[in-house]
Amino acid sequence: MADTTNPPAVDELALDESVTFTSELIRIDTTNSGDGSCRERPAAEYVAERLAAAGLEPALLERTPGRTNVVARIAGTDPSADALLVHGHLDVVPAEAADWTVHPFSGEVRDGVVWGRGAVDMKNMDAMILSVVRAWARAGVRPRRDIVIAYTADEEASAADGSGFLADRHADLFEGCTEGISESGAFTFHAGPGMSLYPIAAGERGTGWLKLTAEGKAGHGSKVNRANAVSALAAAVARIGEHEWPVRLTPTVRAALTEIAALHHIRVDLDAPGFDVDELLGKLGPAAALVEATVRNSANPTMLEAGYKVNVIPGRATAHVDGRMLPGAEDEFVETMDRLTGPGVDWEFDHREVPLEAPVDSPTYAKMRAAVELFDPGSHAVPYCMSGGTDAKQFSRLGITGYGFSPLKLPVGFDYQALFHGVDERVPVDALHFGVRVLDHFLRTA
Repeated sequence: MADTTNPPAVDELALDESVTFTSELIRIDTTNSGDGSCRERPAAEYVAERLAAAGLEPALLERTPGRTNVVARIAGTDPSADALLVHGHLDVVPAEAADWTVHPFSGEVRDGVVWGRGAVDMKNMDAMILSVVRAWARAGVRPRRDIVIAYTADEEASAADGSGFLADRHADLFEGCTEGISESGAFTFHAGPGMSLYPIAAGERGTGWLKLTAEGKAGHGSKVNRANAVSALAAAVARIGEHEWPVRLTPTVRAALTEIAALHHIRVDLDAPGFDVDELLGKLGPAAALVEATVRNSANPTMLEAGYKVNVIPGRATAHVDGRMLPGAEDEFVETMDRLTGPGVDWEFDHREVPLEAPVDSPTYAKMRAAVELFDPGSHAVPYCMSGGTDAKQFSRLGITGYGFSPLKLPVGFDYQALFHGVDERVPVDALHFGVRVLDHFLRTA
């Protein structure tokens, strides 16, 4: 679609490069198993070479050898404007090739779709950023505000070698940045016949990965044992898994519920006595999936370890729990874990990151909305809160407000969210082309 007030800088080469770069980045295996074995450097060198070819001066930065990050800055035309951070991670979660239709690191382009681990999380966005920047270089285009581009390592684990390292040790590279955009937002969500939503993330639940430890009395499996660590741990895990968390509606979630309900012609008063969020979610059809995981804290047991022989009662048992905390509900989470674990079971945070909240009435948010709706007329951009987390958590230490904005136009039946960390991860070529056009428009006008 033409925009006569702000003509596009992207050309056919930019569209082609978004596909090529996605495919080639997928072929660079940057699997992050969380054990420190990942090496993002080949992917970092790949993007750095292409940024340099566009006239930028990318810096390659490492805390640990091979765990490489790339940062570059594009000077804007308005030196008084705040800078904008655009970031994407280079690592991916593991993939078992036997489970896939195509090899997860093939980057195969088949029937208009790019296949492979990272196709949606998030080498697609990495590639789109590259193609936009290179299109600007060819057209002699500069954005209004400085754009800082960061490609990070280690997002799929602790981010200690990635955005955490950058925020702690290289804050100067992000001078002037007040806002940032990255993954998990502005994708087409088909909420029903004729209703296309584009959820733009303006919040994230906090991360609380827990380790539970029960200490007991070791002994023979045939004897009475009132201090069985396995029993104590199992009881605590069961209580956590069965717990019903109370509703906590953050500003972002309230905005999401209000706007999505209005699109369904439902008038709601979230502050009315007796308001039942679950009843409302039941009326929103497929769109409820955008909100239901973020109206409460959560804690899901995920790992158990105890014992070494069936007839030996171990003296220790451990479990791991994936906890997520809403903004403003962190104290409640801690107090609840203290109560649910009970006597005989200790717990600690293995990894903890803050929840985030971003304004949905900011000029930048309005421009993200406008950019998506310009290229998909009749669609509706809506706020939402991510149930998980991104590198925006670490960059928030620098005072950077984070949004989820990696635009993709997806066909009906394409379950984008299920492909995150899923089997047969893939992205349509047309979706990449859409994303490049939207990013170009937004980044030049933001």
